[in-house]
Amino acid sequence: MTNGQNGQKKKLETQLWNIADLLRGKMNADEFRDYCLGFIFYKYLSERQNLYANEILAEDGIDFLKLDEGSEDGQE
Repeated sequence: MTNGQNGQKKKLETQLWNIADLLRGKMNADEFRDYCLGFIFYKYLSERQNLYANEILAEDGIDFLKLDEGSEDGQE
């Protein structure tokens, strides 16, 4: 990594920490960590569900995210 890339990486890291501190507000760091880890885990589960549903629906040529449950095909 070049010196310029290291400087950009450090600047990005500092900015991300500042954003996290701003979002955290008066919550202590441990509570904030647990809160964020819960969201990260939820996102992981959501993506896994999407991949699993797409595997099942692939033989019918249906994409899970484009599925409209209000339509007749979606109900089926």
